[in-house]
Amino acid sequence: MTWHHRTIHFHHRGSILRPLRSSLVHNGRMPRFILGRLPPWCFLVLGVLVLQTPPGVSAQSVPVNRQSTNSAEIQYWDLQQKLARGWNTWDVNSMSTSVLLPEGLAIHVDFLNNGNDFGHELLTSTSVGQGTAIPGSHSWDGSYTEQRVTWQGHEWRIQSAHDGADLVLLVTPLDPPGKFFVPATVAFQVNFLWDRPGTALKLPGSIETHGSGRTIAVYCASGKGTGCSAGTVSDARPGHGQVPLGGAYLAAALTEPVGLCTGKWRSVSEIEAIIERQRAAYERSVDAAGADGPTVDAVETTMGWDTIFDPEHDRVISPVSRDWSAYWGGYVLFGWDTFFGGTLAGMDNKDLAYANVIEELREETPQGFVPNYARAGGWKSTDRSEPPVGSITVLNLYRKYHDRWFLEEAYEPLLRWNRWWAQHRDIDGYLTFGSDSQNEPKDPDDKFRGTRAAATGEAGMDGSPIYDSAVFNPETHLLEFADVGLMSIYIADCDALAAIAETLDKPADAKELSERGARYRAKLATLWSNKYGIFLNMDLHTGQFSTRFSPTLFYPMLAHAATAEQAKRMVEEHLLNPKEFWGQWVIPSLARDDPAFKEQNYWKGRIWGPMNYLVYLGLCNYHGKEIDEARRELAQKSFALFSKEWNEKRHVHENYNAITGDGDDVANSDKFYHWGALLGYMEYLEESCAQR
Repeated sequence: MTWHHRTIHFHHRGSILRPLRSSLVHNGRMPRFILGRLPPWCFLVLGVLVLQTPPGVSAQSVPVNRQSTNSAEIQYWDLQQKLARGWNTWDVNSMSTSVLLPEGLAIHVDFLNNGNDFGHELLTSTSVGQGTAIPGSHSWDGSYTEQRVTWQGHEWRIQSAHDGADLVLLVTPLDPPGKFFVPATVAFQVNFLWDRPGTALKLPGSIETHGSGRTIAVYCASGKGTGCSAGTVSDARPGHGQVPLGGAYLAAALTEPVGLCTGKWRSVSEIEAIIERQRAAYERSVDAAGADGPTVDAVETTMGWDTIFDPEHDRVISPVSRDWSAYWGGYVLFGWDTFFGGTLAGMDNKDLAYANVIEELREETPQGFVPNYARAGGWKSTDRSEPPVGSITVLNLYRKYHDRWFLEEAYEPLLRWNRWWAQHRDIDGYLTFGSDSQNEPKDPDDKFRGTRAAATGEAGMDGSPIYDSAVFNPETHLLEFADVGLMSIYIADCDALAAIAETLDKPADAKELSERGARYRAKLATLWSNKYGIFLNMDLHTGQFSTRFSPTLFYPMLAHAATAEQAKRMVEEHLLNPKEFWGQWVIPSLARDDPAFKEQNYWKGRIWGPMNYLVYLGLCNYHGKEIDEARRELAQKSFALFSKEWNEKRHVHENYNAITGDGDDVANSDKFYHWGALLGYMEYLEESCAQR
């Protein structure tokens, strides 16, 4: 039996529509005790809570002690402890804040504009979404980071690097000489985040911090060896004493590069040398990837900036973006989005990949499914899920890294989720989407529970026109709609989970999963239209096929559910058809001849990384001249689409315009949403895929 620590809180999951920027939304997550800090008597109480927790109630899993938990949980606990160490950009609220874990010691880089035109405004946080940060390279461990900050006409470069256990920062003004009569001020504010114990004492030339049993000094350097102001007027020139910050800070005029360091004082030239050494090390790691270097750089940088520390659960996670997480109160984990994040991290960071997968699975609802969202405060959508790509992700990571404990830790929630779909989303053998408003507990801020909009949101494609005609039955809480994409992903989930069960020596489970996959594969076969040469969704209310085309209709290839001839027809007649899906920028989320395509807003015709990725994986399952060429071109075109805005603006968009290839043309396409990097990831996979 696996022993889990269970929190007393209930947790919510599901697919929320995104109200942000006139689009639809998702959310979710839950709390964990920091057991290592509890007195011994608490473990007896916690043991009672474990035994009293009803089966199926989700909670954060933390070993109570090394004797009462299984080896997989011990391995994962150690992994999280290893991840949550050292200096990195852990704070979700600002890309220009560096935090030391586990202490929570934070150094915030703030900027004061000293011109009268803007009223001496202070910039205390930066992000891509605010338009203040242009992300540069970010290594996995934060040993090197770079970004440009643009604000009120100013432009600065912030670089950070590790020197052993110490942090160094370098802020370089990029404004042309004379652009501003009075230069801006940089202020390094030092404090402790997340209610961690500690003090920051301002001294004449430094700040002395005390936290978690050790003392760390923080120094500032400006010019050819001079120090910086410690917030006093005497060294101010200009305006340091007027910086509207509380607590300890160091400040300097940005007339030249200004450095900051911990541990011991270093000159600007010494800081620059450390920065250059770590920058060169990062570049060598990228160059070592050869032709895959640009993809490696893009994925590592994207995931590096989007990885944060969640103090509510004492864990490292990679939400879809900082802006989404800040909007949801600190973090938000969307269902299939987080699994795709695990896939991306798995390219070169096994620990982070495992963390994202396991933390998403630990968001399991009391009903036994992975929710569409889990957000700060422990709220989640208990009424709806998202497409089940978890087992595919877990199996692919296992085949790369071969850690059996990872399969053991992921298996049971994956199995419950798989069973839940067949039990709660089946209509006459077809799978569909729904929203069970009666499920408890309920997120009080979720206004969509039990509605048609919530049911279509479970598809992960909020507001897609392919569901416009689908009938939502308020009694069954289901869309009366046989969904080709969902059935295909589910069959692939059954197959992957059956393979995992076999690896874990669970023959009965493997048989159950294989038989269930075969049953739905046979049902999916009835959705093939020989007339149209493609699988079609069916309106179960009328019994009629829907002829609105979407890339989800290619997903039967992902499930090995299409015959070789069917796959050939789908590719030749539809995927490569420029009137439907092919073109310079691919693959649109609606066929180009669909009336809604021209709107190019959200799922109305725009290009989405996960759609391209799932179609690509399906193409990897088939071979032939046309299919092989289509697969190669899909990878190349996807990479070209990703690279266009990555090279120009360092943006990784949630979605892209299928006509122009732009991501910035609409407000509701997040500028740094990690699943956009899937568009580059396919090129990275191409060699291994071609050899299958």
